[in-house]
Amino acid sequence: QVQLVESGGGSAQAGGSMTLSCAGSGYTYLDFCMGWFRHAPGKPREGIATIDSTSEETYAEIVKGRFTIFHDNTKNILYLQMGSLKPEDSAMYYCAVETEADCDDNAPFNQLAEFGHWGQGTQVTVSS
Repeated sequence: QVQLVESGGGSAQAGGSMTLSCAGSGYTYLDFCMGWFRHAPGKPREGIATIDSTSEETYAEIVKGRFTIFHDNTKNILYLQMGSLKPEDSAMYYCAVETEADCDDNAPFNQLAEFGHWGQGTQVTVSS
């Protein structure tokens, strides 16, 4: 059974940094597509970044150059390093995984939204 548990959220000042973690179980690091999404009140859920077992990464334009996704294969933990934080980065952040698949190069966020297993989320609040 696939399980994901996010942690690392909290409060930060604009311009600061924060690292989120997503501890996973029930899947192998050899074959997966994983990603981070966020959902702020009154806004649609949006994909932030994805990575798969081939180490292929995808980023939303709004976070390119500020956020980095990586997966520790030895611990099965997915990370999201966030820098140059802005108040508009405030949201509930979720990780998702689809097992036995690499990420679709053309639509990794849609892939995870449709087929992924999800964690419970961790709240990030950025103040100005």
